[in-house]
Formats: sequence, C-alpha cells, structure tokens
Amino acid sequence: MRSTIKYAERCLKDEAQALLDIIPTLDSSFDKMVDLIYHCKGHVVCTGVGKSGHVAAKMAATLSSTGTPAFYLNTLDAFHGDLGMITTDDVVIMLSNSGNTDELLRIIPYLIERCIPVASMTGDANSLLAKHSFVHLLVKVEKEACPLNLAPTSSTTAAMAMGDAIAIALMEIRKFKANDFAMFHPGGYLGHKLLTQVKDVMYKDNLPIIPKDMLLVDAIINISKGKLGLGVILEDDKVQGIITDGDIRRAVEDAKDNLLNVKVEDVMTKNPKTIHPDAKLTQIQYMFRKFKIHSLLVIDDNHHLIGIVDYFAIMN
Repeated sequence: MRSTIKYAERCLKDEAQALLDIIPTLDSSFDKMVDLIYHCKGHVVCTGVGKSGHVAAKMAATLSSTGTPAFYLNTLDAFHGDLGMITTDDVVIMLSNSGNTDELLRIIPYLIERCIPVASMTGDANSLLAKHSFVHLLVKVEKEACPLNLAPTSSTTAAMAMGDAIAIALMEIRKFKANDFAMFHPGGYLGHKLLTQVKDVMYKDNLPIIPKDMLLVDAIINISKGKLGLGVILEDDKVQGIITDGDIRRAVEDAKDNLLNVKVEDVMTKNPKTIHPDAKLTQIQYMFRKFKIHSLLVIDDNHHLIGIVDYFAIMN
C-alpha cells in the first residue's frame, strides 16, 4: 500500500506556515474590526460565496457561541428576500479571497444606502470589496497547500483562523467566562461539565461509615459492601478520616503477622480531600487530577458528610 503521509505533512506545514505569515501583517485594522463588532447593537451578519461562505458560516457560529450574536447569510439567497434579515443595528462581514466576488459587490450599495457598516476579509488590499469596506482585514497567503495552487486550502484555513482570532479577542474584552459559555451549550457535554454541581452526581445513600476503633479485617467487609472502595470515619458527625483500598493494601504489607490486631484508626488517612455540594463538575475533575485521587467526600457548611463523589461515576 502506497504511503501518503508525506503529502499530509507537506499540506499541514504549508497551512501552518500560512498562519505564521499572517501574524506580522496584523495592524490597527484588527483593533478597528473588533471595536466595530463589540459596539454592534444588533447582529453580526457573516456572508461569503463558495468556500468563503463555509468559512463565514463557521465564523458566525463561533461568534454566537462566545457571546457575540451573529448569523450566517447565504449571499445568493440575499437577492431573493433575505436582505430583509439585516437591520440598521447590524454589522455585515464579507469574506472573499479575491475581494472581487460579484455577488458580494452587488449587495454593498444596498448596505451603504441604509448606513449598515460593511467589514471585509480578503486576500487583496486593493480589491473592490476592500475599498468599499468601513474596515478591511488583509488575510493573504503566498500559495495554497493544493499542489496545483488552485483549490482553496491555505487561504480558507487562514480566513477561518482570523475569524477565530476575532472571536477570542471579543471574549477577552467581554470577560467571557466558562459559565457564560455553558449557557450557550446547555445540551452537550460542555454544558454538562460546566453547569453540573457536585450534589447532582454524588452518592448520598448508604454511605460506608465505619468507626475508627473497628478492626481492619472487619472494616474490609463494610468497605466491600459500600462498593466505592472506601470507608469514612466520623466523630460527632464530622469527618475524621478515610480508608481506601490502597490504605488496606499498604496496611497488609506493613502489618504482616500482626494484621488481626490492626484498627482502622491505625491506617486511615486523616484530613481527606473534601468538596462543597455546590461546586461544579470542573472543580471535581481538577481535584482528581491534582491530587491523583478517585473519590472526594462532600461536606456541608457545618463540615458534616452528606455524600461521596466518585471518579468513575462522573466519567460516564
């Protein structure tokens, strides 16, 4: 079988280089573009033809999910009534590598007449689209990754990356946070992770509570019944320690012939890691990674045990 990896490597290198080459060209126009969008009172309308249209649709989707109301307008449909979707509070961003796409140019007089700002991203600063834009971003590549230098490859990658750069800049200015992001993604995994709280996923029934003076051999039975691989030691309803499968294995290795006399308090881990029931799922995952543990004890404001959250349960 013929290996095509070398072609993939060349393509990826060409597109990566195209992105790096754009960085030195960034100037005040980028600030002007971001400022225009930031102060937009309506929607950001992204449009383009062909491959640029696909990039425009992706840009609109990214803006919308990161706090900037936006939608994609099919340029061809604009001539058949969809121009009515654009209001005087909107900003229109046009994408075209050549900057001379006829379908886009035909819309500009209508927008200018209604005082709707036109912004553009093209690969030609002297193009008609650039000249008739309130603000223009030059997104130029030396060559396409296509071996024939024909198919839009590096140019579309560059335009898409510039759209992402605009969205990220707006997120920073708006101080857009993880919880804000979750509000726009409530149905997927991102929303689940950012909005779910500890109390939503913790075990709270039949918690494996064991006394500290219990013999370890007896505690093993209680821990097995709990099916969480641990036991919690309480005193005056407050957490005093935790004993896990790992603690038991180490105790067996250390005790040897004296195992029958070992008590829970001799091997338990004092001051175990705890978490508040209102903490988010992201905080649980952070603590699991940081402390290399698989369980957290959930305590209320009075330091009373109310549940246990398990790594394997939240990963389902």
